[in-house]
Amino acid sequence: MPKVVISEFMDPAAIAADLSGFDTLYDPGLVDRPEALAAAVAEADALIVRNRTQVRGALLAGARRLRIVGRLGVGLDNIDVPACRARGITVRPATGANDGAVAEYVVATALLLLRGAYGASEAVAAGTWPRNALMGREIAGKRLGLVGFGSIARETARRAAALGMAIAAHDPFLAAEDPAWTPPYGPVRRRDLEALIAESDVLSLHVPLTAETRGLIDATALARMPAGAVLINAARGGIVDEAAVAAALRSGHLGGAALDVFDREPLDAAAGAPFAGVPNLILTPHIAGVTQESNVRVSAVIAAAVRRHLTQG
Repeated sequence: MPKVVISEFMDPAAIAADLSGFDTLYDPGLVDRPEALAAAVAEADALIVRNRTQVRGALLAGARRLRIVGRLGVGLDNIDVPACRARGITVRPATGANDGAVAEYVVATALLLLRGAYGASEAVAAGTWPRNALMGREIAGKRLGLVGFGSIARETARRAAALGMAIAAHDPFLAAEDPAWTPPYGPVRRRDLEALIAESDVLSLHVPLTAETRGLIDATALARMPAGAVLINAARGGIVDEAAVAAALRSGHLGGAALDVFDREPLDAAAGAPFAGVPNLILTPHIAGVTQESNVRVSAVIAAAVRRHLTQG
């Protein structure tokens, strides 16, 4: 009987529906117990992870029976894909299953940061009535720049266009004649990276973490952004220089930022200390793509893919 190990949280209904009949170990705390994880994976035919389980090095070397790695999400930087390929191990991400969740996160945080009126509950309840201090900006007419124009960025663009934003993107891997640049809601301007950074009122990142994208948005890039612009990173930590973002917010050059991902995850108190007291900043724990609905979709896609692979080869 094939053994399936699930080391991070997953929708139990998907496990019951698609992984019944397998020897399934579902322990979302395994990711934080390396020795137990290694022992379990050593006997596994399938491993299902999110973004924290590092499927590489000794863990992967010890998984001699492994046939498939299911990724409850889309980023693969925690998985040694070339090593898996060399051993004939299939790596299956949940492509498309959480696109809408991330797109909603980006648009929602842009709205929050531009308007700036939603953190005043205590002041209003106390009778201070800070109307003048809360005169924020509208999203309509603002320029949204998307670094990367894959499926999540396209979903973000569709929602943003409905709110009246002008859309531009940089994606060197997408041909100029690709129909993605001319969607039904109107053309998306194709820009080089420097121009996109310099022209965007809201800049949202949608690229994987690679040697080329690490540190892509550094102090120099932030300085090129328009005064008062908003930065959103719901892609991968390490793409953004976090200290530079904090400095740009403190100086007032950057009008707001939302960071859902960090170079070090989970973000502990020491790593988070530079953000203390920084204005107009939203920090969330790598949750942009995780909603009740997307968790169901992602889990169902991966559970079904693992079942097919283990039963059909």
